Amino acid sequence: MLQRLLTRLFNLERDEVAPVTAGFVLFFLLFAGYFMLRPVRETMGITGGVDNLQWLFIGTFVATLAAMPLFGWVAARVRRRRILYWVFGFFAANLAGFALGFLARPDSVWLARTFYVWLSVFNLIAISLAWSVLVDLFAAAQARRLFGLMAAGASLGGLTGPLLGVFLVGPVGHAGLLLLSSLLLVAAMFAARRVQRWRDAHPVAEIAAGEAPDDAGRQAAMPAHRELREAPGGAARAQAGAMRDRNRPLGGSPFAGAVDVLRSPYMLGIAAFVLLLASVSTFLYFEQARLVELRFPDKHDQTRVFGTIDATVQALAIASQLFLTGRIAQRLGIGVLLVAVPVVAMFGFLWLALAPTFAVLAVVMVVRRAGEYAFVRPGREMLWTSVAPQAKYKAKNFVDTVVYRGADAVSAWAKAGVDLLAQQPAVAALVGAGIALLWALNGAALARMQRRMP
Repeated sequence: MLQRLLTRLFNLERDEVAPVTAGFVLFFLLFAGYFMLRPVRETMGITGGVDNLQWLFIGTFVATLAAMPLFGWVAARVRRRRILYWVFGFFAANLAGFALGFLARPDSVWLARTFYVWLSVFNLIAISLAWSVLVDLFAAAQARRLFGLMAAGASLGGLTGPLLGVFLVGPVGHAGLLLLSSLLLVAAMFAARRVQRWRDAHPVAEIAAGEAPDDAGRQAAMPAHRELREAPGGAARAQAGAMRDRNRPLGGSPFAGAVDVLRSPYMLGIAAFVLLLASVSTFLYFEQARLVELRFPDKHDQTRVFGTIDATVQALAIASQLFLTGRIAQRLGIGVLLVAVPVVAMFGFLWLALAPTFAVLAVVMVVRRAGEYAFVRPGREMLWTSVAPQAKYKAKNFVDTVVYRGADAVSAWAKAGVDLLAQQPAVAALVGAGIALLWALNGAALARMQRRMP
């Protein structure tokens, strides 16, 4: 009874309830842990001085460049299905180490800066890798229906995490929050394992034969998949073959992700989309840090303000992810997911140019980030379902980390330069509006390219 209700309410097939629930839990745990620490990171950034934020962005980019060959090495040599476990385990140990550091030297500026850089690298790699696993395990038409639902776990976690941070930062301090986040990350590994086991029992070849009728690629592939399934032992062979593939390392160079992106116009387009997204986010982020420092000088008050903003964002995003994202992607296409938020961001920048106040900035930040979590992120991940397995891990992680953090670093200095030359917040807002317009045009072009791909 409950399963029938869930399948009708959320547009699921009967055998998809378990993996979607596991994917939801995976993102809930990952984002609850990260967003519990995000206000801590913002506080640590202000501890090092708002005027030094662009240097922290440079440090984050350099650290990302250093981390990517290490991730590429792990991805090339560890069995594909175990990449997430190795990386998440390493990060959980790092969090425990930082917790001990904050207990020993709570007022260390350099420890604060190091944690700021580390968390900025961790969040992109960990979140990108979780999506890589789902992109690898779900077929394209499934992704259109299901990614929004699983992303709702991220929003619920993003709602829970800041609230935990707000209420626990006093009793347990920053070190206690880090230890709790480490435990949540370990728990997320078990949720990912549940999705892997479901796919072992339901090979993609079988799922592809029953995709939604609006999937043109399914119509062409359906006879071959039916023949494979109905042949003696066909389903078993498909299942065994899929398991063998995921039990092998991806191989290749640690730098294969960058090479794959440079060789593919489609992946270069995704890289440009991420670059523009990061630039818009950075322009708004610097305004947020400047205005929060002016309005809220106390560190704990700053942590509570950042946590309240994060909680509001996630509360707005979660309903859209549960009931709108999948249906919009299935019926209108992912172009709507990729274009709507950039257009809204453009008008938000124009509003900010006319009224550069904290209240306006808070509204623009909340709407832009809620739209990113509800529509842009699931749509962006759907683009990766059309590429080869190696690209889903290596190229995708290169774009989500190096390209994103590189855009952060360049945009941070560009924002500082605009502020220095213009001495008017409105000028930076107008530049941000222009970037948002380019972002919308790029999203529309990517949606057209994805529709033409097999």
